[in-house]
Amino acid sequence: MSSQRVLGLVLLVVGLILLVFGLNATDSVADSLKEGMTGRYTDKTMWYLIGGAAAAIGGVAMAFFGAGRKLSH
Repeated sequence: MSSQRVLGLVLLVVGLILLVFGLNATDSVADSLKEGMTGRYTDKTMWYLIGGAAAAIGGVAMAFFGAGRKLSH
């Protein structure tokens, strides 16, 4: 297994963990109050969600579509 594939899998797992933290944070009292008043989540929650999604997408791209395959001519 290439190092790029391993790094992609690690990035995917980290992204999924951040997404879980972000989704759990949306249920917190502070986020519920802020979202009820402004329609938006707190900045910290948004960073968890955006960062987790970006890391997960990047991890999938690296692990499954990366340069680990040999090209045939």
